[in-house]
Amino acid sequence: MLISGRGSNLQALLAACANNTYPAEIVSVISDRIEAAGLAFAQTAGIRSAVIPHHSRQAFAAQAEALLRDQRVQLVCLAGFMRVLDAAFVEAWRDRMVNIHPSLLPAFPGLRPQSQALAAGVRFAGCTVHFVRPQVDAGPIIAQAVVPTRPDDDETSLSARILGVEHRLYPRTVRLIAEGRVRVIAGKVEIEGWRAPKLAMLNPCEPPRKSLPSGRSRTPVSSPPPLPTPRA
Repeated sequence: MLISGRGSNLQALLAACANNTYPAEIVSVISDRIEAAGLAFAQTAGIRSAVIPHHSRQAFAAQAEALLRDQRVQLVCLAGFMRVLDAAFVEAWRDRMVNIHPSLLPAFPGLRPQSQALAAGVRFAGCTVHFVRPQVDAGPIIAQAVVPTRPDDDETSLSARILGVEHRLYPRTVRLIAEGRVRVIAGKVEIEGWRAPKLAMLNPCEPPRKSLPSGRSRTPVSSPPPLPTPRA
């Protein structure tokens, strides 16, 4: 796993891997920041970790590649990794490198997507797990989770709610990949046995009905006139 910060998604994956039925294990954690809190989780779990503080994308890629190959890594998971990777490195791990991003991509890529979502006034936000491509926050989408925005949301509250579903979505997605159910066909992801949820959410929910003030009539609503019948 590649991390830059607190490592909460690392924790979620560590918890999933603790179950003997989970088909994947974490063998290496790499960070570009020595102060990344997630490194302590790796140490506690007895997982090999390394810090690669290179500012050069090529130098970082070369050292990370050597570590990943040495550990015989088959899937690279980015979780809160805050630097742009070398394009050649990304292509070398094509369809074997995934990222989780706190928005419903392709909407709101880049930094502070929760703030972007609130500024746009969307009624739903969420997170996306996708295969990584050289472009920032781009690549075939594997899975998404949705949360409603609320009238009193700020960036902190929305971020916390999205993070809660990230911790559920990422382990589920890695499981699907490890079980060999995920394939990229013509730039889109196909998942063996995929079932969509049987639900729909509306936001806002219907508020309590207001009583009309005395003497006020209902607002008239008219339908558009019918289209004329075409003439041959």
